[in-house]
Amino acid sequence: MLRLSVVVPVHRVQGYLRETLESVLDRSDAGTELIVVDDGSTDGSAEIAAEFAEREHRARVLSLPGHHGAGPARNAGAAEARGTYLLFLDGDDLLRPGAPEAIADRLARSEPDVLLLGHDRIDWWGETAPADDLPSVRNRLFRREFWTAHGLHFTDGPYEDVLPVQRAELLAADAGTLAELDRVCVRHRIRRTGTFATTPGRHHFAVIDAYERLRTETGHDPRVEEVRTRHLRAVLADPGRIAPPDRPAFHRAAGLPGSYTAHRAQQAVRDRRARTTATLRRRKKTLRARVMRAAYRADLHRPLDPHLAVYGAYWNRGVACNPAAIHARARELAPHIQGVWVVSSRHRDRMEPGTPYVIEGSRAYWRAMATATYLINNSSFPGGFTKRPGQVYLQTHHGTPLKTMGLDQRAYPALTNGISFEKIVAHADQWDFSLSANPHTTEIWDRVYPSSYEHLNLGYPRNDIFFTATAAQRAEIRDRLSLSPGQTALLYAPTHRDYRKGFVPRLDLERLARELGPDHVVLVRAHYFYGRSAQLHGARVIDVTGHPSVEELCLASDVLITDYSSLMFDYACLDRPIISYAPDWPAYRASRGTYFDLLSGRPGDTPGAVATTEDELIEVFRSGEWRSARTTALRAAFRERFCPYDDGRAAERVVRRLFLDGA
Repeated sequence: MLRLSVVVPVHRVQGYLRETLESVLDRSDAGTELIVVDDGSTDGSAEIAAEFAEREHRARVLSLPGHHGAGPARNAGAAEARGTYLLFLDGDDLLRPGAPEAIADRLARSEPDVLLLGHDRIDWWGETAPADDLPSVRNRLFRREFWTAHGLHFTDGPYEDVLPVQRAELLAADAGTLAELDRVCVRHRIRRTGTFATTPGRHHFAVIDAYERLRTETGHDPRVEEVRTRHLRAVLADPGRIAPPDRPAFHRAAGLPGSYTAHRAQQAVRDRRARTTATLRRRKKTLRARVMRAAYRADLHRPLDPHLAVYGAYWNRGVACNPAAIHARARELAPHIQGVWVVSSRHRDRMEPGTPYVIEGSRAYWRAMATATYLINNSSFPGGFTKRPGQVYLQTHHGTPLKTMGLDQRAYPALTNGISFEKIVAHADQWDFSLSANPHTTEIWDRVYPSSYEHLNLGYPRNDIFFTATAAQRAEIRDRLSLSPGQTALLYAPTHRDYRKGFVPRLDLERLARELGPDHVVLVRAHYFYGRSAQLHGARVIDVTGHPSVEELCLASDVLITDYSSLMFDYACLDRPIISYAPDWPAYRASRGTYFDLLSGRPGDTPGAVATTEDELIEVFRSGEWRSARTTALRAAFRERFCPYDDGRAAERVVRRLFLDGA
């Protein structure tokens, strides 16, 4: 028997939705159904919901024609529900661990018409707090027959839940069928941007009309006045809802008791505290401004150069990755754009003759940062520059996330090495565009770098070469690496470990080369955090850590052996075998956190053969499993999930979008 129908309206919540749906399905049994209502989503929310519906029979998706708002979406979901009780969650809510069991135990004792649930909230910094006691639909269960019999429904527009929530509570109280479960069952995640509750304006005056409707439908029940006054005062005091200039008008329209002068006196105390906080922030900002070079301050008054673009990659290590591919394509399609690279003094030897560059921290660097119209980076620019109005910042990133990133790293404080999450968010605030190679990445960036930038789901330009390189180019690269035409080249490229210093491969590379025979050679690429050499030497073991292009190494190789490096996602574009050699997977996952189980063997999660010991890795080659039908199918599913936008023209799309107004 279906006990619970969970209705989730969805609109532009892609960074949060997956965890919401997992919290429902993973924490409840067969007695729960999940109804996701796609309210005209324009991001990846609908695709995420469809994915859950496809793999889980308890989940289904309703699609509304266009965007109608949360109220109509919830009504549509309730009309399709079959459970005994209704629970309405938003796409950024979470069903807490143990909640379904606690609810079931409570309902086993009696079946109230309305069951009030405990709930709390968590902000984007990870700070939890008790939720206020204002009416909310997320923290109560409604018996479906009760809901239907009384014609309860959500209204259109803002504050759509005031009427049904309050009416239901009054009706249940009158019938003696109102109950409470004293346990936190639902957690609301407060989003930093893009939500109704965080956008001040006169649209919040709609709460007044919502209570007028409630007054009318309840026959002016005197119990309404208490909750109405409390709710309207809370809205009035919330700077995220009513802006200061609108507060007198709201106070008058609401007909709140007492004068606005008295209310302002109470508010003044709170405002003084807020001003103290703001003063401290201004002092910090002033201090930061003082350390900027005087020349930079002067250059900020210069006009922006509409033809200047500044590029950076891997914290000023030279020309590389997505910015390099964009720069190269821009020279062909947008020759009017002058590109200049930021490089640190210790890496200036990596710059090819003729490539324009500035040394980080130099006078030329600060002038370029002050006057360039375009800023393109796969990490961040040094020195705490001030992004000017008119400057356009493209964050290209440098990989697809397997390990936790951005604000998600807060759950692993031992390995954050003093990271300032405030600075992470401030950096994201500078971005105008965020580049993505797949829906998974877009979904993660949307949550862990919360800001108002635009997602560019255009693919990774650095991967274009995997689709455009010719056989002759590959042969030339292999020849430069001293690879014989008949040799099978194994590219071994492990990632770094936050909990380890230095490159110490957990693999006897000489033994691997020896066991596989003279027709195999191992190319070793240590992570760039460890410098330009892996300090490895041996027969048929070639240290390619210092090679300037990892893309060339991928083209030259026949198979990739890696652990948790994001290189696997790029390599999948080549449709060549990928082996996951992960001897410390439990430790890595526990210490850093991952977004999916790489070793699960599930299509889309695992890119090919898996080995956790040296012997298993050798056997993967000896048995032929590394290129079997099973691992080929896994690679196809992995490629479909993580390489949908890559086709050899990503750089062109980015250049046209950034420099040529989409032409």
